[in-house]
This record gives sequence, C-alpha cells and structure tokens, in this order.
Amino acid sequence: MNILMNPSAYWLATSLFALLAFAPLQDKGATKPEKGRQEMASETKVRQAAVAGSFYPADPKVLSTMMDGFLAKVTGPMVTDPILAVVAPHAGYEYSGPVAAYTYAALKGHKYSRVVIIAPSHYVSFDFSSVYDGDAYATPLGNVPVDKVFARELQKMSSTMQLSSQGHDPTSAGGEHAVEVQLPWLQKVLGNFEVVPIVMGDQSYENSRALGVALAKLIKASGKEGETLVLASSDLSHYHPYDDAVTIDHKTLNALQAWDYFSMSRNFQSRIWEACGGAPIVAAMIYAERMGANQARVLKYANSGDVTGDKSRVVGYSADVLVKANGGKAEETPFSLSEPEKSELLALARKSVESVVGKDELYMPTASADATLNQERGAFVTLTIAGGLRGCIGYTAPIKPLYLTVRDTATHAALHDPRFPPVTAAELPSLAYEISVLSPLRRVTDIQQIRVGEHGLLMKNGDSEGLLLPQVPVEQKWDRLTFLEQTCRKAGMSSGCWKDEDTDIFAFTAVVFNEHKF
Repeated sequence: MNILMNPSAYWLATSLFALLAFAPLQDKGATKPEKGRQEMASETKVRQAAVAGSFYPADPKVLSTMMDGFLAKVTGPMVTDPILAVVAPHAGYEYSGPVAAYTYAALKGHKYSRVVIIAPSHYVSFDFSSVYDGDAYATPLGNVPVDKVFARELQKMSSTMQLSSQGHDPTSAGGEHAVEVQLPWLQKVLGNFEVVPIVMGDQSYENSRALGVALAKLIKASGKEGETLVLASSDLSHYHPYDDAVTIDHKTLNALQAWDYFSMSRNFQSRIWEACGGAPIVAAMIYAERMGANQARVLKYANSGDVTGDKSRVVGYSADVLVKANGGKAEETPFSLSEPEKSELLALARKSVESVVGKDELYMPTASADATLNQERGAFVTLTIAGGLRGCIGYTAPIKPLYLTVRDTATHAALHDPRFPPVTAAELPSLAYEISVLSPLRRVTDIQQIRVGEHGLLMKNGDSEGLLLPQVPVEQKWDRLTFLEQTCRKAGMSSGCWKDEDTDIFAFTAVVFNEHKF
C-alpha cells in the first residue's frame, strides 16, 4: 500500500497517518546517527518526525533508495558557483521529489556546517518568525542537532523573531512538514551539519526583510560566511488546471530570475501570485543579496500533474539556487515596445479616461491580440494640461496584462490622484498622455549604480514609500544626490532617509512615450 501523501502540502493525512504523525518514531530499522554525532540525552528536546510514513517513507532504507533514485535522474550541468541559498518544494516525495532532487543534486560537492531552513506555517497562526527552541529534529536517518547558539543570537536581532516551538511541534490540526521534509535530503547530500529551523507565522515583507537582514548580519559577524546555507521551503500554486498553474508559476519564477523580490512579496500578499512559502523565498533572496549573490537560477519546474497525469487540479514545484557568480547579474528579459504598440496603448489610455469621465463608465477594451501587451508589467500613466501635471498613478508591480494596467492607471490618474480634483469633461480635449512601462525592481546596493535619466527610484522604509519616474530628475535638472533626497520626500520621509540602513532603495528603468512622439 502506498501511503505517501497527495500532492498538496495542505491535505491532512488519514487517521493512520495522524497516528504516525503524533507518535514518537520507533522504526527498528532506523540507522544510527552518523559517526561523530552523539545520541541526544533523554532530557533534551527532540522534535520527532511528524510526517514520516506519509510525506516520505519511514523506513530509512526505503527512504534512502527513493532519494537515490530521484538524484540519479537529475540532468544538466553542475552548479560550480558558490551557492548561498536554495529553494526546494515540500510536498510528498512521490510528487515533489523529482523536482527537489535538482536542488539537492546542486549541493553535492558544496560544504556547509549549518543550514538555516525557512518555512511557512501550514497549521497554526502566529505573528512572528519562530526559531526552534529545541535541541534536534529527528528523521528516519537520525537526529539533526540544532545550532542553539546561532538560534539564540538570531532571535535577539529583531523583535519579529522568537525562540519558540510554535509552528514546529505537532498540534491537533497537524504536524508541520515544511521543515521536516527537507532534512532527509540534506542528510543524504551533506552528511553532518547543524540546522536552524525557522517557521514564519507572518509572511509580510517587513518580516521577510527583518529575517533576511538579520541572517546576513549574524553570518558576516561570525566570520564563517561560506559555511552556512539558507534553504527556503516552498511549493508554488495550488489547485489550478495544469496550463493555468504553469502560467501563474512562471510569473513567480520570472520575478525570481529578475531578482525582483519586492514585487514578489507584494503579489504573494495580494494573492495575485502563489507560493505557500513566498515569504521564506523573499527572506532567502534578501539574505543572499546582502551576502553577494547576484544570480537566481531555476534548475527545474514541474507540477503534480506531471507525476499523476491528473491535470485538473495541480500543485507547482520548483528547484532554484541563488549564487554568487563572477561578473554575473540577475537575468532580465529585454523589453521594448514597437511604435504600433505604443500607439495602441496611448489610444487605450485616452479612451479609458474619456469613458470614465464623459460617460461615467469603466472602459472595457477587447483583449489585445498583441503578445507583448498581454505581458504583465507595472506602468504609470501621466496626464498633463499645457505642460502642467494633472494626474499620475501607476502599478509598480506586474499585476495585470499591460493593456489592462494602462486602462486602470489612466482611469485612476483621472479620478483618484489625491493631489488633484477629478478630471472634468470640459478638460478632456486639453489632456495629454504619457505612459511609462516599468522594468522589474532591483534593490540598489551602491548609490553609484543609479544613473540619472535612466533609472527611476522607489524608496521604502516601514510603511513609508515613494516613487519617482526616470524622467522626473531630467525634467527638474537634479543630480543623483538631489534625486535621492527628493524621492525620500516623496515617501514622506526626511531628505536623508536614503542613508538609513532600514531604508530600501529600488531602481528600475522604464519605456517612456507620449503623444508628442507621434
């Protein structure tokens, strides 16, 4: 009887599985801990395996053989660049194992003495990142000791983290699997290591940032930068038809490769994109960036439909690595617009404003036949009258196809810019339109990277946020320093906010065009 879980990380086990989840592991065939690892004393706190026998085999020999089989099927070149962080799925091995194997095959030959696993909480809610307060996690392959010194120091770095068993210890709702399922894989490919298990109860950008920054600071201070691996445990979309899932998941993966974790976080929180471990992915990217990583590589993507053949409701999985490549950059697909595409968008913006102002009706365009205009992109629409600003609103994140983004932002610029009263019907003939289509956002690590006339800036510190488009400093004849200061002011902060270590500065480029060009 095959008792491996169904592909969803959320499905509960049957009563047999529940018994397995809450009983201490007593598999007579379990191997002893690896050489050099002492047996945990009876008074120590060991988190017992909760999903052995359901998400993966409880028998260590069967488990090891299964993982070897998946690893043997991995194809493609080895990852030779330093790997600072990885992403691996956490569903039942039968379903996500063929993808997870790509993450773990990439780790072969790399040495780590500590692995920080960041996972979401599936069964209990709490408003902090729970750093496990016990001594070890158990798997059929033996106990993995917790780096308790590192765990204690980490939770001191931010009020968003606590030493806790919440999210780790099984409850009546279920046994959390997102950390546990990664451990046998790590035991298989790394051998001896210590683990720092973290379960995020709050998946906000602020919590992801606090965790990523704290990890980078603590690891840099330790002087052992190359000895720690950060692992984000996450599946992707859930329960969509196969083709829809592939489309949704590749939006996430495209942003990953463009290193636009800010848009990822926003779209995860808004449920526009899906990843149950979205915040762990964002935290891992923030950590890796501060440690020098500059490329995100998707090694493998698939979903449960590729295993079961049932493509009606699937769960997506990806294997990803964040590496420090010499001279490397985040991969970004070049973007441009043809003159006919620009004309179509400008006409769409004008029709949208004329409809909502003149007829009090939201303009309903027919779906664009242009593939480029169907790409999801952030964009701003700027309205002017005789050269004076009359409204400007946009989407910074890619949340809709470009043609609908232009429809929405033109409508909002006309009616909802808080700096101006709504546009009137009498003003419609005088309006001029300009559209700015944004690239993915990338955090600025050195202000010398900012090029006036090419880059726009988004400044964020807590709840304060402001954006200026690339054309603004050119029109105002600002230098780089003034551009930074004015973006701070746009965010409602002091002009020197860009120097604050809690301020994130994101840069972007834009394809800017207006009616004067035609």
